[in-house]
Amino acid sequence: MKNIDSKNHTPVGTKFGTFGGVFTPCTLTILGVIMFLRFGQVVGQAGILQVMVIIFCAKLITTLTAFSLSAIATNTRVKGGGAYYLISRSLGVEFGGAIGVFFFLAQAISVSMYVIGFTEAFFIAFPNWGWSFRTVATAVNLAVFACVYIGAGWTIKVQYGILAVLILAIGSFVAGSATDASWDRLSSSMLPAYQPGDSFFSMFALFFPAVTGIMAGANMSGDLRDPGQSIPSGTLSAIVFTGVIYMGMALLLSASREQELLISDPFVVKSIAWSPLLINAGVFAATLSSALGSMMGAPRILQAFARDDILKGIKMFGQGRGKGNEPRLATILTFMIAQAGILLGDLNAIAPVITMFFMITYGTLNLACFYESITRNPSYRPKFRFSHWSTALLGAIGCLLVMFLMNPLWALVAVMAMSALYAFISRSEIISRWGDVTSGVAFERARKALLKLEDEKYHPKNWRPSILALSGGAWKRYHIAEYAYWLAAGRGVLTLGHILTGDVEDRFARREQAEKLLRKFIRDETLAAFPVVVVEEDLSEAIKALLQCHGIGGVRPNTVLLGWSQDPGRQDTFCETLRLSQRFQRSILIVKCDEEKERWSAPAGSVDIWWRGPKHGALALLLAHLLVQSHEWRRRPIRILCTVPPKADADNMALELRELLDTARIEASVHVFITNDPLWEIAKQTGDSAVLFADFTPPEAGQESEFTESTAGLMQIPIEVVLVYNSGDVSLEA
Repeated sequence: MKNIDSKNHTPVGTKFGTFGGVFTPCTLTILGVIMFLRFGQVVGQAGILQVMVIIFCAKLITTLTAFSLSAIATNTRVKGGGAYYLISRSLGVEFGGAIGVFFFLAQAISVSMYVIGFTEAFFIAFPNWGWSFRTVATAVNLAVFACVYIGAGWTIKVQYGILAVLILAIGSFVAGSATDASWDRLSSSMLPAYQPGDSFFSMFALFFPAVTGIMAGANMSGDLRDPGQSIPSGTLSAIVFTGVIYMGMALLLSASREQELLISDPFVVKSIAWSPLLINAGVFAATLSSALGSMMGAPRILQAFARDDILKGIKMFGQGRGKGNEPRLATILTFMIAQAGILLGDLNAIAPVITMFFMITYGTLNLACFYESITRNPSYRPKFRFSHWSTALLGAIGCLLVMFLMNPLWALVAVMAMSALYAFISRSEIISRWGDVTSGVAFERARKALLKLEDEKYHPKNWRPSILALSGGAWKRYHIAEYAYWLAAGRGVLTLGHILTGDVEDRFARREQAEKLLRKFIRDETLAAFPVVVVEEDLSEAIKALLQCHGIGGVRPNTVLLGWSQDPGRQDTFCETLRLSQRFQRSILIVKCDEEKERWSAPAGSVDIWWRGPKHGALALLLAHLLVQSHEWRRRPIRILCTVPPKADADNMALELRELLDTARIEASVHVFITNDPLWEIAKQTGDSAVLFADFTPPEAGQESEFTESTAGLMQIPIEVVLVYNSGDVSLEA
């Protein structure tokens, strides 16, 4: 089992503010190539009314996700890693690790997509350029890599220039549309004009990738002066700013050109613009800025992921260089992945799954915020006040719906791939040293379940074994713990109890050590059990304390399990424990077994029940049934052995027992023996059996010797024996 640390220190270097570190990367990624080359088609086919709905729905999902992002970012000290860091610190290592891998790959491969988009636009503008397509794309990829490798500070400065070019391009379009705009043309474009095979949903799927750049700023979280302030304000400002631009462009496109032309001309923005050269520059700026943003974000995700040491062999990518802690090795790997994508050429086949990985990231982030809110964790106190569990849940559902709306097949592939990686990390049994929402979710579920059990009236049908095994040092008497586990595993609650005698004030250290040993035993044996250690000067008082105080609500122990003691010096204490358990209305099990046998092995033979009536026999039969459900005892037959005197009606007794078994829905064989010596007959019939269940009644005070003598004969039968006392809360007819 591997331990990972939550420390992720970033040396103080060049830190960025809201505008440069969040608003600019988000804006440049959102105002991408779709705005120039595909938005006209969306507007033409959907019409003004429906395109406004498309923009509103897309922005609503990203806004809800930004709310969740802002809430988590203002609830914790954000370090490097962006979405990976936020999700892993909320939902835990498994979710965070899966998201970290796929979000890094999506960002890295996106670089090649944007570079190819830039190269395509370059050859449209310069069709006679002498270089080949891959040569130009490789040169652009090298230039993007060089900018990022030098440092984020240099890249941010480059992005300022790109943002200026992009704004000039948009201004050129606005200026050109002002001379061509017509109110009549606008009013005639209100309704959709879908082409065969297209619909509202296909246009939504075409447009939605344009708004998925909201994580560009969060990816720079380790390079921000104040992530908790910059991420919410910068991301939301970018969403509003770009939303206004897209809505304005939709109106101007419809007012400047007929729907048929908007649909047929993918570069209609260029024909409308005052300066087509600025539109070319804008397309270059849009694709180049997106490539820069992904080339900056991907290495920082990998750096944070590698530092957490979740997967072996990638720790070297967690290293940072220079005063800005630049992830140089991770940047080189990102460049290599992007270059591999460029050399493959056509990325249309994998573009959908990249989008799906982005959507899974956004949906998981919403899920993290939802769980943080719904579990009412006292440590969840975000400064951002506009997020609620309902908005987070709506955002998560919206992301899932959009995934399957865009491409059901790739959505399913993405979900299955993330589930597989989640399962792989879970099996690695990585222990994080940061707190996450997993324990909070478990606590909230347990709290509600306990309150529900408390309100419900008990019915024998709902009886489950809740066993308190007084095993002493379980690591010494492990067969007692084994029997308790076999009887309770998967169906009830098991507690291993250990009692220390002496003054509580003098036994604190010893009690703590005993509990550590008990926990280690439970962990080493992979038992689903809870430890409890009690210190009292008197053993009887310790038993009273355990029976009165251990457990909560409907999961208090209903059965006490002890090992058989042959020590005459402990006879009085043993019987007093039985009487206390009886007075506290607990069922009692006394186990006699071979402590020298191989661990976790069940003896060969049948599981027998000495039937002497339904009062205690009902519990014995039910426990025998539970025992043979365990892996070690599976396929052992259950036998009911009944002894009757010579004049009794043996056939009628056998019939009654078979009817009881039919009512109880338990498979067992019935054997009735006519005898004057029941104990001798039982000993004879169980010679090849594995275990015998028999009933008993705790002795009254002063009858300890008689009880020991009467039980000794039964305990001398050379097989394992379990004595059963039923407190009365079990019914086979339930």
